[in-house]
Amino acid sequence: MNSDFGPQVVRLYALAARTLGWQPDEFWAATPAELVAALSPPAAATDQPIGRDQLNTMMELGNE
Repeated sequence: MNSDFGPQVVRLYALAARTLGWQPDEFWAATPAELVAALSPPAAATDQPIGRDQLNTMMELGNE
Protein backbone atom coordinates (compact mmCIF):
# COMPACT_ATOMS: atom_id res chain seq x y z
CA MET A 1 0.00 0.00 0.00
CA ASN A 2 1.20 3.51 -0.65
CA SER A 3 0.41 6.99 0.61
CA ASP A 4 -1.94 7.61 -2.34
CA PHE A 5 -4.50 5.07 -1.10
CA GLY A 6 -6.44 7.48 1.13
CA PRO A 7 -7.05 10.21 -1.46
CA GLN A 8 -8.00 7.59 -4.08
CA VAL A 9 -10.62 6.07 -1.76
CA VAL A 10 -12.13 9.48 -1.06
CA ARG A 11 -12.46 10.14 -4.80
CA LEU A 12 -13.96 6.71 -5.43
CA TYR A 13 -16.45 7.17 -2.60
CA ALA A 14 -17.45 10.59 -3.92
CA LEU A 15 -18.01 9.09 -7.38
CA ALA A 16 -20.06 6.20 -5.97
CA ALA A 17 -22.10 8.56 -3.80
CA ARG A 18 -22.93 10.95 -6.66
CA THR A 19 -23.37 8.39 -9.43
CA LEU A 20 -24.90 5.46 -7.57
CA GLY A 21 -26.43 7.19 -4.57
CA TRP A 22 -24.44 4.92 -2.25
CA GLN A 23 -24.17 5.72 1.44
CA PRO A 24 -20.83 5.10 3.23
CA ASP A 25 -21.86 1.67 4.54
CA GLU A 26 -22.87 0.56 1.04
CA PHE A 27 -19.53 1.73 -0.37
CA TRP A 28 -17.45 0.01 2.31
CA ALA A 29 -19.49 -3.20 2.05
CA ALA A 30 -18.93 -3.43 -1.71
CA THR A 31 -16.05 -5.43 -3.15
CA PRO A 32 -13.77 -3.79 -5.72
CA ALA A 33 -15.39 -6.00 -8.39
CA GLU A 34 -18.86 -4.78 -7.38
CA LEU A 35 -17.72 -1.16 -7.55
CA VAL A 36 -16.23 -1.69 -11.02
CA ALA A 37 -19.40 -3.44 -12.21
CA ALA A 38 -21.62 -0.69 -10.82
CA LEU A 39 -19.59 2.08 -12.47
CA SER A 40 -19.00 0.31 -15.80
CA PRO A 41 -21.10 1.08 -18.86
CA PRO A 42 -24.10 -1.23 -19.37
CA ALA A 43 -23.55 -4.43 -21.31
CA ALA A 44 -23.94 -4.31 -25.07
CA ALA A 45 -27.48 -4.67 -26.41
CA THR A 46 -26.46 -7.89 -28.14
CA ASP A 47 -26.04 -9.67 -24.80
CA GLN A 48 -28.76 -12.12 -23.88
CA PRO A 49 -31.16 -10.98 -21.20
CA ILE A 50 -31.00 -12.76 -17.87
CA GLY A 51 -33.41 -15.60 -17.26
CA ARG A 52 -36.15 -15.76 -14.65
CA ASP A 53 -34.05 -18.07 -12.43
CA GLN A 54 -31.15 -15.59 -12.47
CA LEU A 55 -33.51 -12.73 -11.66
CA ASN A 56 -35.03 -14.65 -8.74
CA THR A 57 -31.56 -15.43 -7.38
CA MET A 58 -30.53 -11.77 -7.61
CA MET A 59 -33.72 -10.69 -5.86
CA GLU A 60 -33.15 -13.21 -3.06
CA LEU A 61 -29.58 -12.00 -2.57
CA GLY A 62 -30.79 -8.41 -2.39
CA ASN A 63 -33.11 -9.31 0.48
CA GLU A 64 -30.39 -10.77 2.68
